Amino acid sequence: MAEPILHIEGLDKKIGSKQILKQISMDVMEGEIIGLLGPNGSGKTTLIRIIVGLLKQNSGSVTISGFQHDTEFEKAMEAVGAIVENPEFYPYLTGWENLKHFANMHKKIADERLDEVVERVGLTSAIHDKVKTYSLGMRQRLGIAQAILHRPKLLILDEPTNGLDPAGMKDFRDHIKELAEMEGTAVLFATHLLREVEDLCDRVIIIQKGEIKAEVSLQGTGQTTEKAIIEVQPQEKALNWLTGNQYQAESQDGTIVVEVAKENIPELNRSLVGQDLNVFSITPYTQSLEDEFIKATTAHQEEGEELV
Repeated sequence: MAEPILHIEGLDKKIGSKQILKQISMDVMEGEIIGLLGPNGSGKTTLIRIIVGLLKQNSGSVTISGFQHDTEFEKAMEAVGAIVENPEFYPYLTGWENLKHFANMHKKIADERLDEVVERVGLTSAIHDKVKTYSLGMRQRLGIAQAILHRPKLLILDEPTNGLDPAGMKDFRDHIKELAEMEGTAVLFATHLLREVEDLCDRVIIIQKGEIKAEVSLQGTGQTTEKAIIEVQPQEKALNWLTGNQYQAESQDGTIVVEVAKENIPELNRSLVGQDLNVFSITPYTQSLEDEFIKATTAHQEEGEELV
């Protein structure tokens, strides 16, 4: 089994007596785009700051590309590229000069690599213009170019679409998807915007009050869970039979919601009919990411100050 590019285990962070992060554990694999989704104040930015080395955890471990954060920090950081909100550049230098300045801080980044990333993010026609003339969307594209210049295995994005118009957001998503597909870069994308996560990510980790509350896969099956809604009578008898036969099932609004793969629904239907139950309908149960997010965050809602 492949090793994760980013492995976090049992991460805790306190500021004074306040618990900011509690037992955070996650993996991000090569070429995978993971959304770190949570309301403002949920602890996303604190986690990002720990991963990129701007903050120190109280306990737990961070491993990047096989290198332990605590003992091999420089090697771990060589595998990381990051965009935290709006990237900063020297405004009176051109886009190319900014990239060249950054490249000089790393080993063996040739001009051919600069040309490659500039073309990838769609800045070829403007790369020799001064950055002060760039729109916010162009700055974000230059930020991606800078972040991937040294071929990082992990790209960290913290609210990178703030201030972008819809066209700019779409361009940004397209560039990130291409990067994951073409270079196998693992991406951790922190945001509070559901739409951004739905359109970009393979998997979503929902964080609330410094804890991971849910994990949702958006790959392959999209937003549809492997559940079905059964309209059946007598309902109580059906529910007892389902739970007695190792099905995860519960009553909901006069129906039964049961965990079952789509290909197993015909067999389930035959079994229910064989128990002298009247099955009126079996339909796929679709739960949107918004439903999952609301369920995860409101179920654990607490009063108190916001996190960072």
